[in-house]
Amino acid sequence: MAKHIKATKHTATIKDHAPIDRAATKVLVICGGMSHERDVSISSGHRVGGYLEEAGWNVATHDMDSELLPYLSDPETRPDIVWPLLHGANGEDGSIRDILEMEGLPYIGSRAKASRTAWSKPIAKNVVRKLGGLSTPVSVALPESTFRELGAKKVVDLLVSSLKLPLFVKPTQGGSAMGCTRVDKASELPQAMVNSFAYGDVALVEKAVTGTEISVSVLEIDGEPLVLPPLEVATPDGDYDYEARVTPGPTDFYVPARLPEAVLEAAQEAALTAHNTLSLRDISRADFIVDSAGVPQFLESNVAPGMTATSQLPQTAIAAGYGLADLYSRLVESVLRQHRADQ
Repeated sequence: MAKHIKATKHTATIKDHAPIDRAATKVLVICGGMSHERDVSISSGHRVGGYLEEAGWNVATHDMDSELLPYLSDPETRPDIVWPLLHGANGEDGSIRDILEMEGLPYIGSRAKASRTAWSKPIAKNVVRKLGGLSTPVSVALPESTFRELGAKKVVDLLVSSLKLPLFVKPTQGGSAMGCTRVDKASELPQAMVNSFAYGDVALVEKAVTGTEISVSVLEIDGEPLVLPPLEVATPDGDYDYEARVTPGPTDFYVPARLPEAVLEAAQEAALTAHNTLSLRDISRADFIVDSAGVPQFLESNVAPGMTATSQLPQTAIAAGYGLADLYSRLVESVLRQHRADQ
């Protein structure tokens, strides 16, 4: 079944500025890398690069490999701006952003320190809860060594008795729902932990919230936040796993989400609060579960959201009335203008 989106149009005005010579501006899209999300990254990179080429930019793509640094430093190939579209480690843990900053290159996205904060789900949850006042499900983060040293069965029993079922288990770092498992029975928890540890040494065990799964994307254009309408994810079995995220399937998306207007506004405010509280920049996507009381429960923020054909941010933008070639171009121009103003 083809994946489709049911949407209500939403538009906003983006200010016009003096044009930048796109054909003379070298835009480098970095994608690939060696994380578990390599394929998603490559797809994101080529999609964004294609839209920018369509808009008249001089675009090149490069993998995260040993040839990247020579490429960045060579006067013949050195870009004017970089869009890092690496997912998973290196792309979202701040490391590639540190490299770009040492190279003195402007880039689209959050700074390295902010990326590292958002990359760690437990830290991000604590920051937005304590400093931003957002609600987030109760959770604990446990390394694999805890289960070995204290005894897996005893730790599992304690998790169930303390947090109560249902639970959601996922790696503390990573995306695309890799290693994520919903646990409805105590007998399912050990395997869920194994699944999580396959993608990282520390697992986040979170109280599962029943409600509406949504995401809200934020873009900054010339210093003004553009908060896209909340997107609702509706799957037949309620499991929005890796396969559902990257391949067409029986998943419906609704823009705006099928929620009361006041809840939609609260979700947008929450996403902007997360963006600002975590000191994110240029582009981010926050994921929530809206509970039975209509409260958006913060799950995580993504500093390098997926940009594939099935990814949530581009689908939301299209449904909201934006052309992706124009929207991505405005973002590139915004970062270039800010960089030149800072010189």
